[in-house]
Amino acid sequence: MLRLTNIVKFVALLHIYTTSIMQALSQRAQEMGLPMTIEMAKKARELSATGKQVISLSLGEPDFDTPDFIKAAAVEAMEQNYTHYMPVPGFSDLQASIAKKFKRDNGLDYDPSQIVVSTGAKQSLLNVFLALVDPGDEVIIPAPYWVSYMDQAKYCGGEVKILPTTMESGFKITAAQLEEAITPKSKVLIFSSPNNPCGAIYSKEDLAAIAAVVAKHPNLYIISDEIYELLNYGEVEHVSIASFPEVYDQTITVNGLSKGFAMTGWRIGYIGAPEWIAKACTKFQSNFTSGTNSVAQRACIAAVEANPSTVQYMVNTFAARRAKMVDWMNDIPGFELDTPPGAFYVFPRVSSILGKKFNGKVIETSLDLSMYLLEEGLVSTVPGDAFGLPGYVRFSYAAAESELEEAVRRVKAAVAKLID
Repeated sequence: MLRLTNIVKFVALLHIYTTSIMQALSQRAQEMGLPMTIEMAKKARELSATGKQVISLSLGEPDFDTPDFIKAAAVEAMEQNYTHYMPVPGFSDLQASIAKKFKRDNGLDYDPSQIVVSTGAKQSLLNVFLALVDPGDEVIIPAPYWVSYMDQAKYCGGEVKILPTTMESGFKITAAQLEEAITPKSKVLIFSSPNNPCGAIYSKEDLAAIAAVVAKHPNLYIISDEIYELLNYGEVEHVSIASFPEVYDQTITVNGLSKGFAMTGWRIGYIGAPEWIAKACTKFQSNFTSGTNSVAQRACIAAVEANPSTVQYMVNTFAARRAKMVDWMNDIPGFELDTPPGAFYVFPRVSSILGKKFNGKVIETSLDLSMYLLEEGLVSTVPGDAFGLPGYVRFSYAAAESELEEAVRRVKAAVAKLID
């Protein structure tokens, strides 16, 4: 009886302690969750720590090492003592190199003063949201979308308006859909092309139609996330929406080196934007983080000045994996997918599987299915719920072909165990 009383007291104290912590946290800290991509990778690591051989296809990270010429530039930077504070928006010669890259690859004319280099494209995005969005402003986000768009917009007080798409629409919104969604409160339209999680790419014709709509609303701004620009397999030309003159002054182009140059750990992202927006982003960055890592910036110069063909070997490898993943996935009963033109993900529709059971438990959502595939199949994925499009699951093919083949085998076997 005494032992039970002690347990009751302990539980009561734990509840008081937990409640106290929650009350101490700010409202924004309580409302913001971890991105599902990070959560699923964490769960995979926890399961691996128990001795299980988990195959992780949840994180969007190239399985290549950073090219040697970029690492050599970093070594040279250290030898030249680039180890001190740096200008907040980036070294001036790096800003100039990025401006040249925008002109060479995207046909965009940016002065170096319009370039801001940040600690990854994620910080670039947050800087722009902070610069543009006030509480009550509408942020229009086509789904599926990258996981952090929603939380960043809400952090700034934005009211998020989701525009859903389907596999049949190529996971792209139409100009008519956008026009119908715009209100006097609309401030930002944000999308990625190539898209994370589905690999969709907006064609030149798609973007021209969207640009024509946005141009009619001078208080609406476009954040164009082009971080997967180099991971394009040739079916759809990559076009930057800022290249349409009518929306150049309304567009912020976001890019970085993590995906195309296998530089995830270097944390380099950058924007090209109207100068007044660039200055606002610099102001926020100067108060939050100051300038981006000095050595990484010097390495960045080598990357952006290099011809994109220097990393074509990565693109070719991803293209070969893509073809096999699409074939393998389409062979799984209940999985439906088309060939994605960009990025390194497949995003099959799995809605016909939902409602099935395993050991009496119903798989009701794509989150349930992702958890089931992790626990029963030992394959880590990310549910479509995380990207605003339930009924789909994202698989990264940024892994060795042997791992991908084994992962699909496990998924197929796990799905076969589900019953009506």
